[in-house]
Amino acid sequence: MASSPNLAILLVLLSILCTLSEAKEFLVGGDVAAWALPPSATSRPLSRWAEANRFQVGDSLVWKYDGKEDSVLQVTREDYLLCNTTNPLAEHRDGSTSVTLSKSGPYYFISGAEGACQKGEKLIVVAMSRRHRHAAAASPAPSPVEAEGPAVAPASGGDVPLVAPLGRGLAAASLGVAVFLGLFL
Repeated sequence: MASSPNLAILLVLLSILCTLSEAKEFLVGGDVAAWALPPSATSRPLSRWAEANRFQVGDSLVWKYDGKEDSVLQVTREDYLLCNTTNPLAEHRDGSTSVTLSKSGPYYFISGAEGACQKGEKLIVVAMSRRHRHAAAASPAPSPVEAEGPAVAPASGGDVPLVAPLGRGLAAASLGVAVFLGLFL
């Protein structure tokens, strides 16, 4: 039978793994009114929101908007940079859109409303693969640069681009490490 400290360690590690492996649903911009024209084209509130979150494969982005006035277009990097609404990869006009991040890498979204993208209603998110979720946990997320696409950091020992994570599971991991150290110190 396992000793109490070993059982405690096993339970803590299992808890951390379960917390970190759950797919999350993100309300774009953190607010039901976030998918809208920003106060100014340079304020970039959606970019700041994306930088403050860590997205992983399996997570979902959810938009709430007036489907009669606006839409969500998933586009290529080039169409994102040019605000080209004519050839989207996917088009959503239902007012309540959910997109699952099915693979690692950057995702580009722009508004389909006339002139809205040019005024800043657009978003880049980078989904990290689940196997690399801890690769850059100590460094803050760099700011995406629109002219060059999203900022990415290489994974140590691999060539998969990653956005440095900010916090998903960081509190649970820190707690797990603290408990682990507390048991042995």
